[in-house]
Amino acid sequence: LGPLTGRTARMTRLGYARVSSAEQDAALQIRDLEAAGCERIYRDHGVSGTRASRPELDRMLDRLSRGDEVVVWKLDRLGRNTRNLLELLDTFKAKGIKFRSLRDGITTDPDTDLGSAMAQAMITIISAFAQLERDQLSERTRAGMAVAAANGRRAGRREVTANDLKVRRAHELKAQGLKPADIGRVIGAGRATVYRYLKLEPG
Repeated sequence: LGPLTGRTARMTRLGYARVSSAEQDAALQIRDLEAAGCERIYRDHGVSGTRASRPELDRMLDRLSRGDEVVVWKLDRLGRNTRNLLELLDTFKAKGIKFRSLRDGITTDPDTDLGSAMAQAMITIISAFAQLERDQLSERTRAGMAVAAANGRRAGRREVTANDLKVRRAHELKAQGLKPADIGRVIGAGRATVYRYLKLEPG
């Protein structure tokens, strides 16, 4: 955070939303943040939570002034890991910035010490479990890749061929004049996946 000096004439409520994959949709987060009264929402799209730099989060942090409030959908949208999250929240407290996590039901206000002890404990527990889940998923992924390598096959999603049912259906819908976004809604696939399907020519 940059220098946060003085007090603003009025509190600004800023929201932050993030999705890890380019095919994910932040609409649910945005809807809830808007309902919470956020005047501006910063969004990192297709940015993993483990990345050190998240452009829109950095932009929001530079914008904050004493007395503002940061609102997130869930704690795991904000910090890269438990330590990073707690460091951010300690900075918010030191700089007089309020914080709220909608789905976790956590609110802190450094001016009144609202929820200080209990919120800190809940934040630590929730973020630690979220990090544990991420670490376990990463371990399972590495184990799966090792097994696949030992068996002489490539790990990852099943390779889609030109004769795949969804590929054929995508081409049929395109021939009917549907756009990729509409095709995706019909066959249940993201736009990027539809474009990939359309590059394959059924035999």
